[in-house]
Amino acid sequence: MIFLAVFLGVVGMMINNYVVKEEKDKIAYAINENKNTFSNSEINKIKGFGADCIMILGAGIKDDETPTPMLKDRLDTGLMLYQAGAASKILLTGDNGSKEHNEIHVMLNYVKEAGVPEEDIFCDHAGFSTYDSMYRAKKIFQVSNLIVVTQTYHEYRSLYIGEKLGLNVMGIASDQMKYAGQPAREVREVLARVKDVFKVMIKSKSILGGEVIPINGSGISSHGE
Repeated sequence: MIFLAVFLGVVGMMINNYVVKEEKDKIAYAINENKNTFSNSEINKIKGFGADCIMILGAGIKDDETPTPMLKDRLDTGLMLYQAGAASKILLTGDNGSKEHNEIHVMLNYVKEAGVPEEDIFCDHAGFSTYDSMYRAKKIFQVSNLIVVTQTYHEYRSLYIGEKLGLNVMGIASDQMKYAGQPAREVREVLARVKDVFKVMIKSKSILGGEVIPINGSGISSHGE
């Protein structure tokens, strides 16, 4: 048993190191405690990527109107990119599995209040996991080139999944502060990377399907409100 535990631990760390090494160069820029904006040259390079949309991944809510600090930072970074013209559409993806935990409702209201036109906002109510979000971006929303906004620790797995599912991905990290509970998240992320490496090998389908909503059209029908 001890040998098996050690073996699995070694394999897990090898997989993690592989994912990080593969994807670290795809994190183009980061907003953090020392950098709160993008330079004109950075925006021009991001625009040159030709993204179909900016994906903002869910990260929990405090109540039915308030994002967690981590999610707020992701939303603010995504809005900064949108307002700078990095892409013409925003794709919000998160857990809408119950009335008590509706990330999409909070995220949608946040970006609408920031002035984003409703037709430019697409909502994926079935982004129950990072894998589901990436799979559905390609299959449901017909995305090809994708800017992914999340914290650095989460970018590696997000970008790896997206790339292996056939997306052309660029990461913009959102690390504006030190977040409570981060050590526990880091541990969970190690396990999640191992799990998703195997999921992309078999090209597992997302939990839910749905009608195609092309990202180059209007997102209003995806709001569900």
